[in-house]
Amino acid sequence: MNREPAPLSVPHGIPALEASAAGPRSEEPEVLVITGMSGAGRTRAAAVLEDLGWYVVDNLPAQMLTHLVGMLTSGSAGVGAQRLAAVVDVRGREFFADLAQVLTALRASGVQYRVLFLDASDEVLVRRYEQVRRPHPLQGDGRILDGIGAERALLEDIRQRADLLIDTSSLNVHDLAREVRAAIARPSDDTLRISVVSFGFKYGIPLDADHVVDVRFLANPYWVTELRHLTGRDAPVRDYVLGLPGARQFIERYVDALEPVLAGYVHEEKRYVTIAVGCTGGKHRSVAISEAIARRLASLGHSVTVAARDLGRE
Repeated sequence: MNREPAPLSVPHGIPALEASAAGPRSEEPEVLVITGMSGAGRTRAAAVLEDLGWYVVDNLPAQMLTHLVGMLTSGSAGVGAQRLAAVVDVRGREFFADLAQVLTALRASGVQYRVLFLDASDEVLVRRYEQVRRPHPLQGDGRILDGIGAERALLEDIRQRADLLIDTSSLNVHDLAREVRAAIARPSDDTLRISVVSFGFKYGIPLDADHVVDVRFLANPYWVTELRHLTGRDAPVRDYVLGLPGARQFIERYVDALEPVLAGYVHEEKRYVTIAVGCTGGKHRSVAISEAIARRLASLGHSVTVAARDLGRE
């Protein structure tokens, strides 16, 4: 009796196809070098990027940039981030002189990066230094203008090769933040993060509350024997509270009133907002209403988290 050959575990041709098929591409890390004139807003720009989730290193010696980028691109545990921003400037003294050489070496090794250069007029820089009453890092025994002139000469080559140039002469801190976001941020970075927190007034208003909502105008489920032991997260209490006269109307109108406020926060560079919803003990009404407000905000496309601060304290 002839035995049939054992079937191939992989059909003919499949290995070749797998070999020729491109595997999934990992997201390329972003590298941004922040530099420019002292007093032009480098610290503010770095803070904006940090708020956007970048891994930010301030006052980094130019030679260390290669090592830091290497950790990022190799996936080393030392830097758990995909977006690195390094502030490299004349505070590094003699180490700064190597920045142009370091950038050339990074480009030659295939590392893709951008250079953000912040500048301002001499007049504005002098005024800013006079306001903070600090010497320019290159001033030495001379005047502030002497330090500014020396810095401009030192930065000229880097300025010429910058990918992004922002003149901050006429910008306040909020304007600068908007400029940095417009130049750097991804669309998802513009999301306002909203926290809706329920609380009990007898335990005090949350210290970080931007808005305080008092829902003690609603009947208290505490006085309903069957509901007293439950919380606003339980369906019987939730249905009771949301079924009270005016409850759903209040939620809809309150969220509608918030919409222009939230849009204004985004425009003014406020990226986090806390809405505190309070009742007497923070167990029934405030929990049910806060979760309903959070659901309503989420349905409108907002990024929302909800928490019950005082649940379980009674």
